[in-house]
Amino acid sequence: MAAASIAHRAFTADVGTRLVLDLALVGASGWAFTLFYPAERPTADTVEEHRALFRDTIDQLGLTLVEITPAATADEVLVPSAGNADSSFAVNWSPPHADLEPLWPHLGVRKDAPREVKEIKLRELMDTPAWSVAPTDLQQQAQHFFRETTAPAPTATALDVAPEAG
Repeated sequence: MAAASIAHRAFTADVGTRLVLDLALVGASGWAFTLFYPAERPTADTVEEHRALFRDTIDQLGLTLVEITPAATADEVLVPSAGNADSSFAVNWSPPHADLEPLWPHLGVRKDAPREVKEIKLRELMDTPAWSVAPTDLQQQAQHFFRETTAPAPTATALDVAPEAG
């Protein structure tokens, strides 16, 4: 469903980038906060500052966070429930890449996104019917990605250090 903008504010970020903050109504009870920018993307600090402001506003108003794009944490990733997912897209979609790295942007994931965000988005893709026909190399890379994620943490060896006898 399309969002209906009800308020916006234009301003200039600390580094001179022109930004527009928009509030839109989505459906009967949903809200979308959007930070628009011209061709030059705002700095990471500016994005993180507004992410924190959005999250604070969501908390203060007692709203439920559905998604923040680009996601920085797992709770910012929209994971459609099985009954609500639009499976017609997934059935007809053919993965455009045979390697995992160039696939991330297609999944809506930044190259520098946290691993937990990549895990969620990759699992979402793997749960679609299209995954069964994904290139074998891509499937193997995904399996390797998850093996790296679930590998046990290295253990430390305790060392007894005693002062030299003297």
